[in-house]
Amino acid sequence: MDLSTFGTLGTLGTLGTLGTETRNERTAELDRMPLPELLSVMNSEDQTVALTVRDALPDIAAAVEAVTESLRQGGRLIYLGAGTSGRIGLLDAVECPPTFGTSPDQVIGLLSGGPGAFVTAVEGAEDDPGSAVDDLEAISVNSRDAVVGLAASGRTPYVVGGLKHAAAKGAVTVSVACNRDAVVSRYADFPIEVPTGPEVLTGSTRLKGGTAEKMVCNMLSTASMVRIGKVYGNLMVDVRATNDKLVNRTRRMVAEATGAGADAVTEALRAADGHAKTAIVMLLASCTAEEAARRLDDAHGDTRTAIGLG
Repeated sequence: MDLSTFGTLGTLGTLGTLGTETRNERTAELDRMPLPELLSVMNSEDQTVALTVRDALPDIAAAVEAVTESLRQGGRLIYLGAGTSGRIGLLDAVECPPTFGTSPDQVIGLLSGGPGAFVTAVEGAEDDPGSAVDDLEAISVNSRDAVVGLAASGRTPYVVGGLKHAAAKGAVTVSVACNRDAVVSRYADFPIEVPTGPEVLTGSTRLKGGTAEKMVCNMLSTASMVRIGKVYGNLMVDVRATNDKLVNRTRRMVAEATGAGADAVTEALRAADGHAKTAIVMLLASCTAEEAARRLDDAHGDTRTAIGLG
């Protein structure tokens, strides 16, 4: 491992001093707890996560604004992480195309060890900062992109190396860590720290740490997609109706947004090739599918603006 990426060894910190690595006094006898007590203490610990994330909302908001601007400029949201953190970023990325109608390369998840590491851990991959450079170069990271480095410990070499390289390329950098004064925070334009504290199972950051990271990723992607017009009200109007459930949801969505009857909704969706947003504009602006598409293009995808309510 080349530690030159991080400067001196001391910058990596001592793992045992991290809050996520210390022992939880409430669960010191975890292996002897009756099952109801064990589950109760896990549930109790999980309830602290949302409050910790709440404390970080100002920092998350700043990151959302930066991600939104990147997307508006045609850039990408790129998650970068190792192990559980990387899997959470990848999970958020793959959900964006079906939910928001994004292209597969608009929100990307990079996982140390490659996509196969999602299923089978690649030992030692997270300790190589150079592999993050290779992964980012493979997708041509650039100044329009926003790169989010996820590291529960806050010190993962893969993530630090990736953030440093992204910054050198002019990309916006965001870090998410579950400890205070995290190493990754030093390499991010927008550091987010959600100190989740000792895990129920010592050091197992797939628990509270993973939950916190998932909550932050939910906010980063959902809020930025709302801001670039992928949502109307609280409806996912760019959803891709790729199965029966989503086809039915799309019909209900158009009906709820417009108040139109079943026949009118069906006809509008047929003309709009199943695209809810276009059908909504057609019905509310009393126009053709072609006109609705033009209005949406002129409004940069914002439904309210396209129907004249922006």
